[in-house]
Amino acid sequence: MSHDYPNIVTELLHSLGGSDNLEQAAHCVTRLRLALKDPSLVNSATLNRIDLVKGSFFTGGLFQVVIGPGEVEKVYAELRRQTGLAASTIADVKQKSADKINAMQRLVRVFSDVFMPILPALIIAGLLMGINNLIGARGMFIEGQTLLDAYPKLDGLWSLINLMANTSFVFLPALVGWSAAKRFGGSEILGIVLGLMLVHPDLLNAWNYGKAVAGLEGQSLPYFDILGLFQIEKVGYQGQILPILLAAYVMSVIEKWLRARVPNAVQLLVVPITTIVVTGVLALAVIGPVTRHLGILITEGVVMLFDLAPMVGGAIFGLLYAPLVITGMHHMFLAVDLQLISTQGGTFIWPMIVMSNLAQGSAALAVFYMTRNVRDKSMASTSAISAYFGITEPAMFGVNLRYKFPFYAALIGSALGSIFLSLNKVQASAIGVGGLPGFISIIPQFIPVFVIGMVIAMVVPFVLTCGLSMKIVRPGYRVA
Repeated sequence: MSHDYPNIVTELLHSLGGSDNLEQAAHCVTRLRLALKDPSLVNSATLNRIDLVKGSFFTGGLFQVVIGPGEVEKVYAELRRQTGLAASTIADVKQKSADKINAMQRLVRVFSDVFMPILPALIIAGLLMGINNLIGARGMFIEGQTLLDAYPKLDGLWSLINLMANTSFVFLPALVGWSAAKRFGGSEILGIVLGLMLVHPDLLNAWNYGKAVAGLEGQSLPYFDILGLFQIEKVGYQGQILPILLAAYVMSVIEKWLRARVPNAVQLLVVPITTIVVTGVLALAVIGPVTRHLGILITEGVVMLFDLAPMVGGAIFGLLYAPLVITGMHHMFLAVDLQLISTQGGTFIWPMIVMSNLAQGSAALAVFYMTRNVRDKSMASTSAISAYFGITEPAMFGVNLRYKFPFYAALIGSALGSIFLSLNKVQASAIGVGGLPGFISIIPQFIPVFVIGMVIAMVVPFVLTCGLSMKIVRPGYRVA
């Protein structure tokens, strides 16, 4: 179906208070992210009636217009053509609105800016790791055997997939180092070098570190002896987030400080080596050990909550995740997921995120089934499909929040699905697609239980939404 993009953008600009009210614009997978001079000039009523617009809201100092995957790029291109705005990244637009947000929102924004660029690598790795786990799962397809046992020729393929799957997680600090350095204004290549330094083969990995601390197999912690003055543990930070995140920030501060003071003629010689040496020592001697223990405390606290009160933990997460998506604070959980995978061998947070996404999709699907309005039916069907594959913004803003009770039904379905997973201690070995393909990333022995959770999260919102729509008389809906 073709759309009149020039006319859509003309109406969009008019509803936003005119092109003069637009300072900067960028887009993500589903939304336009706009920095406005005066948000009060926006006419939300007319804006939300524009073709392709599935919803709009103001959060984190930015006005966001939900368009949907694929279409948002075309709308953005036409927006730039009509306004003459230069191409901007999401980070550029966020920086423009930084003075309009509070400290907590700034912290969330840092996590979002750092992790969103590397998310595709993590999802690909998670899917490959899930496939790898399925191949090596005993009893999953053949009773008492793995596929490797039954078909030994699969070993080479399994090893290759394992290598591909582990790469992003083994070198995760390098990915985070690159993205964090870019976010904090430092040199991206130095961020990569710093990240690789923290996973250097000469440093103990987490497995050998645990054995060394416990004194198993005669192992003890090795040290760098620095001129007899102090010692630094030879410990790596494979798969960990907090050490490289803070180290990249410190590195960027040091580098920018040096660049402002070192003469241009010798900057290339002085700045990189000084930055890496100083930051490297701080990262291995101070930042790494402190943040490692902080990360352990955080994960132990989260695990303790779900161990002591799994129903409460599951209910709270299931009810609150979708509202957190509205505010953008859901990006915080990616760091928690990665920390859990690193220290616990799996995460129970990500499976519950799948429950929330599926619930939003089913609520939108119920609206599609019940509504008689052609535009709403089209929007609900495409939004439901999008949510079933992990992108929930069109379903939430374009359908569920508009009618309110589908959104509430989705929260109930998400909470019940999350409680079920939490009670059964379902875990994922990696981050994958947060929708129907999500079972691929689940640890094999939990897949049957996870599938039951998926059914709960999908059926409950659909039934509740259909039931409520028959009891509440609303224009465009069937009434029993």
